[in-house]
Amino acid sequence: MPRVQIEFINTCPSCDGHERVVREVAAKHGNAVDCRVYRAGKDFEYLARYGPLTRGTLIIDGRTRIEDLSRSVIEAAIDRAVERAGS
Repeated sequence: MPRVQIEFINTCPSCDGHERVVREVAAKHGNAVDCRVYRAGKDFEYLARYGPLTRGTLIIDGRTRIEDLSRSVIEAAIDRAVERAGS
């Protein structure tokens, strides 16, 4: 089964809560998910792929970009991606 690539770009202190949720949901799926968290101002690898971001952003498999984040949105997006990868 292919692994789902989850990337979260943390742009501000208020995104720390979303970062915790992303890590929790990714851990729930174990080896099915490859999770990477970038911090704006410290990590710069994401800039070449996604450009400068001013909002906390969840990116799934390098294609799906989600900016309106909440716990339920994050859980649903990651769960859906894992289901798609498994089928």
